[in-house]
Amino acid sequence: MTQIEQVYDQLRKVIDPELNINVVDLGLIYDVKLDQGKLEIAMTLTTPGCPLHDSIVNGVKYAVSTVEGVEQVDVELVWSPPWTPDHMTEAGRRALG
Repeated sequence: MTQIEQVYDQLRKVIDPELNINVVDLGLIYDVKLDQGKLEIAMTLTTPGCPLHDSIVNGVKYAVSTVEGVEQVDVELVWSPPWTPDHMTEAGRRALG
């Protein structure tokens, strides 16, 4: 398993507390880059005013910090393109019903 695959595996452990679905299957993760120990994640939230944004971002940082070779984690919240249910994986759609 590559390091990026390990990152995504760890990200699947981060659950959006309102929808009870992981951030990957919700389609909140837009980009992941790893270069010489520095991991950069571009992600969004389901709504810009999400009151749990600190909790979710901290959960992401904590989860991926366990991947071997990751020395620094930067999470950037982006709002373009805005999240829609179209970003969800098939597993996420099934979980949402």
